[in-house]
Amino acid sequence: MEEQYQPSAVEAQAQTEWDNNRSFEVTEDASKEKFYCLAMFPYPSGRLHMGHVRNYTITDVIARYQRMQGKNVLHPMGWDAFGLPAENAAIKNNTAPANWTYSNTDYMRTQLKELGFGFDWSRELATCKPDYYKWEQWFFTRLYEKGLVYKKMATVNWDPVDQTVLANEQVIDGRGWRSDALVERKEIPQWFIKITDYAEELLNDLDQLDEWPEQVKTMQRNWIGKSRGVEMTFDLSSPVAEHSAFDIYTTRPDTLMGVTYVTLAAEHPIAQEVAKSNPELAAFIEECKVQSVAEADMATMDKKGMDTGLTARHPISGREVPVWVGNYVLMNYGSGAVMAVPAHDQRDFEFAQKYGLAIEQVIAPSNGEEIDLAKEAFTEKGTLVNSDAFDGLAFEAAFDAIANKLESLGKGKTQTNFRLRDWGVSRQRYWGAPIPMLNLPEGGEIPVPLEKLPVLLPEDVEMDGVHSPIKQDPEWRKTEHNGQACEHETDTFDTFMESSWYYARYTCANYDQGMLDPEAANYWLPVDQYVGGIEHAILHLLYARFFHKLMRDEGLVSSDEPFKRLLCQGMVLKDGTKMSKSKGNTVDPQELINTYGADTVRLFTMFAAPPEQSLEWNDAGVEGAFRFLKKLWKTAHGHLNAGDAAQLDAASLNDQQQALRRKTHETIAKVSDDYGRRQTFNTAIAATMELLNEVGKLADRSNPQGLAVEREALQTATLLLSPIVPHICHSLWVAFGNTDSVLDAGWPQVDEAALVKSSIQLVVQVNGKVRAKIDVAADASEDSIIEEAKANVNVQKFLEGKEIKMCKVIPGKLVTFAVK
Repeated sequence: MEEQYQPSAVEAQAQTEWDNNRSFEVTEDASKEKFYCLAMFPYPSGRLHMGHVRNYTITDVIARYQRMQGKNVLHPMGWDAFGLPAENAAIKNNTAPANWTYSNTDYMRTQLKELGFGFDWSRELATCKPDYYKWEQWFFTRLYEKGLVYKKMATVNWDPVDQTVLANEQVIDGRGWRSDALVERKEIPQWFIKITDYAEELLNDLDQLDEWPEQVKTMQRNWIGKSRGVEMTFDLSSPVAEHSAFDIYTTRPDTLMGVTYVTLAAEHPIAQEVAKSNPELAAFIEECKVQSVAEADMATMDKKGMDTGLTARHPISGREVPVWVGNYVLMNYGSGAVMAVPAHDQRDFEFAQKYGLAIEQVIAPSNGEEIDLAKEAFTEKGTLVNSDAFDGLAFEAAFDAIANKLESLGKGKTQTNFRLRDWGVSRQRYWGAPIPMLNLPEGGEIPVPLEKLPVLLPEDVEMDGVHSPIKQDPEWRKTEHNGQACEHETDTFDTFMESSWYYARYTCANYDQGMLDPEAANYWLPVDQYVGGIEHAILHLLYARFFHKLMRDEGLVSSDEPFKRLLCQGMVLKDGTKMSKSKGNTVDPQELINTYGADTVRLFTMFAAPPEQSLEWNDAGVEGAFRFLKKLWKTAHGHLNAGDAAQLDAASLNDQQQALRRKTHETIAKVSDDYGRRQTFNTAIAATMELLNEVGKLADRSNPQGLAVEREALQTATLLLSPIVPHICHSLWVAFGNTDSVLDAGWPQVDEAALVKSSIQLVVQVNGKVRAKIDVAADASEDSIIEEAKANVNVQKFLEGKEIKMCKVIPGKLVTFAVK
């Protein structure tokens, strides 16, 4: 081997051999245990960033480790290629989104290969390719036929100047990103999938996921939001057109007797009806249309409202309460109406104070404490007061009593509700998979039949930055079905659709007879290890779980859940903040590869922090990783030049050689646990660095057995590091004279006999103070150990002339004397 470590040559040689041997391509093999390792696939933005490098290094390390365990490992890669950023970039660069996307995937693929990631590139997919989205379109038509897909009016962000729908990220401070016009809320027809039909199962099956972070499961539980409450009817004192009543759902029926007003959403049919004859209310409703409906904004914005002039009758007491319209009530949550209990809800409290509405206490603290309703609402559960027949009841008893009363009056019933809403999959943008529905001239729609799929998205288009090319192209829209003229739907799918099943398509990426090959899918699924950012903990993971259950019910897969074990890697930080182009604190991985090599980049990203924690970028840490690899190379070179190693004979080793061999096998035991159970790759690296340090201290190159022990230590270090720094380990493994590839060498096994110590070191204490350290035989008796300690010259000084009150041996640790 060369004396100096040259990463560029080492890495090029390894990568060429992997490519030539198609080392990472796999097929189903029933004779082997499978392991499916997957990182969340990237959006092809143009260049890899350090977050990508960290994410894919983690899965590559796990995949290579599992392969060395003898498993059949699938580790695929592809591109989450549709989406709004491609449209924006295409407009900026005066090109088509397809051209921009394919150029980026080509560049990023080269970068991924330069980093040595062991992906099965034969399974590469891009979600913008027709052979992928054809089956997504087919599946949507199947869901439609099952009644799991429907179309309804829904609110969107509407730019009145550009006359187009805007994504939430295109709305900046309430204005369109291009026109700067105030954005309106507008209702248009959109497509939905009934995820709510699976809400209970999605919630319950979280209990199966015992290898997911508890934080992620909690976030999903909260998003699904199962609640037990009461749905009740408030009658209008005087009907408005055809409206004589409205429904309200609450999880706090114990506060019902404290209702002092009710609030409707601006889009509520009753509010809309009243606005027809009330210009002031109509203007307020128009104002509500241009506000943000994001939850974070709703929580902090100024609460505004207007009295409709209507009153509604309390469903139990019968008293009349005013009906208001409020900007903080949304039509697409619940029934679009809320009962207001200002004494026991802070939002209602602030609204009531602003508009001078009554605040009436009906809950008192159970412990008898005083509360001040002039300052804030009392929102905890307690004991009912001022509630007529329900006074004195605690929450649970009050819940049941009030629910029963409402039911007996025909005004309400107990109901389980979910916060989760059906999945709106329509997007009014171009760069996405066309929704495979045909709109009929007389109204209604039918799904596109399989033989006419895919509905192709034209790729050679010009972007004007305002309108979708397919919406502006009458020729694209025109089609016919059974001789009848009709039009293609011009909405495209939400890109969460593509990312909700890509993991399954990897199992049979080239299959053209259907969405999935059930045999291949059921061999590989579920994914054994999934890695991705915590920012995807709710929507992506929830939609993927839902899609998996839909595919199961279609007979495409047999498992209930898509991902068995989940690791959410931390962010890459620089100067304490997340790396981003906008902050100007990014590090280009390509420059690092060119300077230090891919193995140094991989080693640093794995050593700097445990995978689930944030990684603070450190230039000195990169230099340190490079120095370690040079030291590893230099040590191996020196060892090989020292002579030939003999066949290792454990029985003939001297104490120094036994100590190094013991360290080797202790390291195997620790690193195996770090890789497998704990997934703390930083501590695995640290342990292997310690082993290399011990080689420097204890290596004995004066005889063949000394070389044999050193060879075992260095080969072990090579195997233990090979998942993390595969290129250098590939070269070292060959240099040590092995004929197989380090990829297939198998994980090193612990020799329990090597861990047995012939002698152990014990501390000797006299009256709690350390006075000596002694070496004794590992199997020495307690009496002989005590005699050995007494014979130590330094211990004798503190025992001489003293009465020994106590003498005790703590096995493997110390001998302690108490003297007087």
